[in-house]
Amino acid sequence: MSTIGSVPLDEFSYGMDLSGADPASMMDALRAVTTDVMTDPLRAGSIMTAFMLAEQAVAMNAMRRLQGENPPPVAPAQGDKRFSDPAWTSNPFLVSMLEEYMVRRQYSQELIEQSRLPDSTKRKARFAMNMLLDSLAPSNVPWMNPAVVKEAVDSGGNSLLNGLSEFLDDVKNNGGYPKQVDTSSFVLGENMAATKGEVVFRNELIELIAYYPQTEAVHERPLLMSPPWINKYYIMDIAPGRSFVEWAVKHGHQTFMISYRNPDESMREYTMDTYLEKGVVAALDAVQRITGAPQVNMAALCLGGTMAVLLLAYLAAKGEADRIGSLTVTNTIVDFTEPGDLAAFTDEATIARLEKKMNERGFLESSEMAGTFNWMRANDLIWSYVVSNWYMGKKPPAFDILAWNGDATRMPAEMHSQYLRACYLHNLLIVPNAFVLAGVPIDLGKIATPMYVLGAENDHIAPWRTTYMTSQYVAGEVKYTRTNSGHVAGICNPPGNPKACYWTAEHTEPGESPDAWLARSTKHQGSWWEDWAAWADAHGGARREPYPLPEGGDPAPGLYVRNESAVEV
Repeated sequence: MSTIGSVPLDEFSYGMDLSGADPASMMDALRAVTTDVMTDPLRAGSIMTAFMLAEQAVAMNAMRRLQGENPPPVAPAQGDKRFSDPAWTSNPFLVSMLEEYMVRRQYSQELIEQSRLPDSTKRKARFAMNMLLDSLAPSNVPWMNPAVVKEAVDSGGNSLLNGLSEFLDDVKNNGGYPKQVDTSSFVLGENMAATKGEVVFRNELIELIAYYPQTEAVHERPLLMSPPWINKYYIMDIAPGRSFVEWAVKHGHQTFMISYRNPDESMREYTMDTYLEKGVVAALDAVQRITGAPQVNMAALCLGGTMAVLLLAYLAAKGEADRIGSLTVTNTIVDFTEPGDLAAFTDEATIARLEKKMNERGFLESSEMAGTFNWMRANDLIWSYVVSNWYMGKKPPAFDILAWNGDATRMPAEMHSQYLRACYLHNLLIVPNAFVLAGVPIDLGKIATPMYVLGAENDHIAPWRTTYMTSQYVAGEVKYTRTNSGHVAGICNPPGNPKACYWTAEHTEPGESPDAWLARSTKHQGSWWEDWAAWADAHGGARREPYPLPEGGDPAPGLYVRNESAVEV
């Protein structure tokens, strides 16, 4: 699977959709950094002198190699697969080309690091500079890339013909971009979003899916899942054997899932209030109405987790906290002090520019975010596929998470603006009564519901130390767990992966830092799913016969996930 540094591409793409990154703001940042350095002759002269000396060393090394010597080159970053072919370190010509490229990359980045501008501007400039540097990599030149040349020779030129066919198909059917994933083998309801169930409630915002029980007895507390609405819900039901939904159902939880409608212009005025009242509250009402259960457990992911925590505070303020028995949140932020890489795209100027764009049509178009992200991370999201698909004639991989990631959704203009400003820009959720939701001031300190909070060690969208901070704002008992996976892979983490591990401690302490928690935690081999199953079992209540479900609903995964309209259930 392709990565950006150490970050899986699907996770960065997810994050870019979440933030609504604007390429114009990045190029402005790059110009600002360059201007800042150039207006300081001493600093500019120092950088240029060092660069010229490094270039001189590259030329000297090239001459030494022609004379049979073998001076050590400037090595690419560890794990950079572009230059993994042995020819990049054994062929004198290619070694020199690589060394030249790495020197230019080093001093281009130095230009940014030595500027006196704010960190947020530098962060944007780094993204823009990386986009330019990725395009100039010698591995992107077909006759210079040893893997491309070898493939052409070994295939008798067929790889070039196949590559031309891939190129023409992408020009015709993919907007001129190389495909990142082969989606032809994935079918919703068959090998993705395949857990059996039916739609038991529908309004203009959500469908509620009830999954059929697979055990003779179920816990008396039903389980309601709250997914993010930045992408389709089925990341929580990605594929048989890797589905968190399937795991929960097989462990005796009578499970329900919210599936959000893909917004259009008619939903432009929907706010976070709407997503509360017509989303999680409507779903909770429906689950309790169908089952008659006085308490419901919840499990939530990312933005769906943020909304679930807000729901707890909302219910507590209304004297209805006992409707939720427990809450599991995975890779979720409520304290946006350190929100990870998305902070680069959530300043006032960027949000204002984004709001203008959204207001033109009433929503944020997902394809715009995908294009922005692809060019900002062009090495992994464009150039690697140019080389593989167009130069070497290979088909893109069939990978379910990337197929899900490409099935993106829009964002209603008002909701997304409110979310970015309240959370990323002003960090209001952690300030008691500063954020008002559906007329109710939100105070996380009123939440006494038991919580299982998961963070992911390699998550750049919701850094684990940030997800840990949820435990410091709520009043109830919290069990925090850290998995070794990333933001998206964190939920697709079934037992059986020999590389999987997680860290646990029985509870968190008030005032305890993330690193202090980690120091006293215990590391376990295996999937956190197993740890969660034991915790959820203890909070599920007694076993009983499965709750009867209404008949006649559309079969799961429903209509909204397919972007289809529907009548009321």
